[in-house]
Amino acid sequence: MPVDATLPYDDQNIFAKILRGEIPNRTVYEDEWALAFHDINPQAPIHILVIPKGAYVSWDDFSAKASEAEIAGFIRAVGHVAREQGLVAPGYRLLANAGINSHQEVPHLHVHLFGGKALGPMLLR
Repeated sequence: MPVDATLPYDDQNIFAKILRGEIPNRTVYEDEWALAFHDINPQAPIHILVIPKGAYVSWDDFSAKASEAEIAGFIRAVGHVAREQGLVAPGYRLLANAGINSHQEVPHLHVHLFGGKALGPMLLR
């Protein structure tokens, strides 16, 4: 069910549980600011989720409340994962859903990193 990104952070969401080690994941990168892991329902040959370690519901929440260090660390983590996965030269797509109309499903900010094939144009209907 889509998430209302204006609601307070829910610390029982699946990504909060992953961060606490309550749910296993296939980690590809972790530092003090972010965790990156394979999506359990991949939509491309490479489909990795990158999440900040702080409790943020959406980009709006993150950009309004995160420290400069958290923002820089998260953005650098996304770039690091793309480079580490060999996606820079062939190209990749980043997607961050925010709120009901975007069909955000987890109330924790996350970026989908897609790659590993030609993804084609993004079509909105």
